Parts: sequence; structure tokens; C-alpha cells
Amino acid sequence: MEIRFESSRKEVSQMDTASLRENFLIENIFGHNKISWVYSHYDRVMIGSAVPANAPLELKTYDSLKANYFLERREIGIINIGGDGKVTADGVDFELSKMSCLYIGKGTKEVTFISHNATDPASFYLLSSPAHQTYPTTLFTKEDATPVTIGSMETSNHRTIYKYIHMDGIQSCQLVMGLTVLKTGSVWNTMPSHVHDRRMEAYCYFDVPENQRVLHLMGEPSETRHLWIADRQAIISPPWSIHSGCGTSNYSFIWGMAGENKDYTDMDAVAIGDLR
Repeated sequence: MEIRFESSRKEVSQMDTASLRENFLIENIFGHNKISWVYSHYDRVMIGSAVPANAPLELKTYDSLKANYFLERREIGIINIGGDGKVTADGVDFELSKMSCLYIGKGTKEVTFISHNATDPASFYLLSSPAHQTYPTTLFTKEDATPVTIGSMETSNHRTIYKYIHMDGIQSCQLVMGLTVLKTGSVWNTMPSHVHDRRMEAYCYFDVPENQRVLHLMGEPSETRHLWIADRQAIISPPWSIHSGCGTSNYSFIWGMAGENKDYTDMDAVAIGDLR
């Protein structure tokens, strides 16, 4: 588990590309036959993955968490972006096809990840936040997420949003999670952009074609920065930062938030003309 601390707005304004990537980009998040984590001090969110290619993987605790088991004081959202797989939570099995989401609440002691096909393993993206209340373990398929299509081809942001963990979906303590799929010919996400000082956010880009990239914009609206993102890489977004992207092809991404509230619409919009 890698631990990353916060960076102030002033620090970020003085960072070069290498420093930005070191602090905010998670390049090698998906590794076969292991569970990987980055612990961010932005709202103490943990961003990780489990890819059980050849054998099941068990979710274990870490000494630095000072917990008897991983979910003793945490909750976790899981979205599969690979082949079919299964997650077992305290002896109960949950089947996850691609883009299915499983929420597991605080107090669950044993979690195991399994792939059904070693040549096309499940790739579970994990997002965990502290929790003070227990909510039931719940599975949603992408159809359960009542997808909504917004944007248009004229503005290159025709996309479908799948909301899984939020106020009107899967219940959680503070975690919010879902994903967005851009239509062919569309490349912009979260534009017009916004910030939300009450929550941090993390993005995981996937289904980015080989040799294509996403240009992720971050930073204060008046002083933006950019990072080039490849397939299956993740980005940490501070509460004061915009989080928009533009790809050299269409793509998909998982978004997840934690902080003061679970209101998906709680955001402070930034007009395109005000970006610098």
C-alpha cells in the first residue's frame, strides 16, 4: 500500500509535470494476481484494484490501518472492468460481469475476489472510504443503475452516466460511485467543469484504445494543469480542483467521491469562458 499526502494549492501551482504525476496519477494500479492500494489523505480515500488471474485474492488489512480487518472502520465500492468474476463477502457470493458494482459495508470481515476465466480475468476497481455506520452489501448491474444519456455530438460530449452508489441508489455512509461511457465520436467528459469543496474525487479511465490517451485537466479553474492518462490509470482529484478530460478517442471512466455529503448534484459549476 502506497501512502500519499495532500498538496496545497500553492504547491500544485509550482509543480512541474513529473511532480504532478507523482502526486496525483496512479499509473500501475492493475497488476495480475495481487491487490494494490494507494492511500490518499484527501478524505482518507483508498484507491485500488484486485486482479485474481490465476487464484482467488483475499482482502487483508494493513498495519498502518490499525484495524483487525480491512472493513472494520471502512466501506468499499467495487466495479468490475474486466472479464466475469465473483466477490464473496462473509460467505455470500456476488457475480460481477463487466461494469457491475458491488458495495460492501462496514463490519464485513472476509472478502475474496475470484475470476471465472484466467485468460480474461476480472479486473476489480476498488474505492474505499472511512465509515461510521453499517449499510447492507448490495449488487447493481449497469442496468440497475438507471443509465442517463446527456450531452450531444455537437459539443463532443455525448455520454451515458451510470450512478451506482449515491443518495437514490446503493446506500453508503459517505461513498459515491458510478461510471461514464462516452459515445463514439465524443471525447469530452465533465465539461463544463466544476469543483466541489465538500468532497474529493478519483477517476479511473478504462477502455482507452491502445496508443490513445486522455488529457486530464486538473487544478484551480483560474490556473489549470494537465496530465496525459493511459488505459486503466487513475487520478486523485483534490476538492478544490476541476476534473475534466478530453480523449484522442472515446473511452470510459469510473468516478468516485467521498467527503461531507452524498449529493451527486452538489457541485460548483465553472463556466468554460472562466477557465484559464
